[in-house]
Amino acid sequence: MNLGVLTSAVGLFAVTNVDDLLVLALFFAQGAGRRGTARRIAVGQYLGFLAILVAAGAAAFGATFLPEAAIPYLGLLPLALGIKAAVSAWRHRHDADDSPAGGDGGPRALEVAAVTFANGGDNIGVYVPVFATAGAGGTSVYVGVFLVLVAVWVAAGRWFATRPAIATVLSRWGHVLLPVVLIVLGVFILVDGGAFGL
Repeated sequence: MNLGVLTSAVGLFAVTNVDDLLVLALFFAQGAGRRGTARRIAVGQYLGFLAILVAAGAAAFGATFLPEAAIPYLGLLPLALGIKAAVSAWRHRHDADDSPAGGDGGPRALEVAAVTFANGGDNIGVYVPVFATAGAGGTSVYVGVFLVLVAVWVAAGRWFATRPAIATVLSRWGHVLLPVVLIVLGVFILVDGGAFGL
């Protein structure tokens, strides 16, 4: 295995996914104390990231599932999920305990996947030329490294969400931060991509 490709893959993943750490930590905070949270977040992160890889790989080798002009509109996914989370937080603002221990709840795998994929528009744009120039062998190394690093990112998001100082802030403000982050992310994707002529 080429050490240069391996190093490049690790660096490329880190710089294109650093923003996912905050989102993952917020998802873990949202699901704190609920059964299956880690599994749902991991499954969602993998589903979303696999969709990014499929889209980038297909485009790099001549096919495309999403027209270039459609990518900015992916911002509608986190925007809608953020508004939904904000409405839920508002409705439950007076609840004494919003985190039932052991209860089944928290983020759903498909919600995590949607946010991951929508936030991956820039990843797709970066990965396409890399995959196209790396060829099938190099691309398989990139994909393998990326899939290993998704697990590292999920573990890091969980780690951040469970640090006492961070956990205290997230448990107190996570119900506000998650909708804000998702809405800002959605608006940024829409504006940055020029959706709706913005």
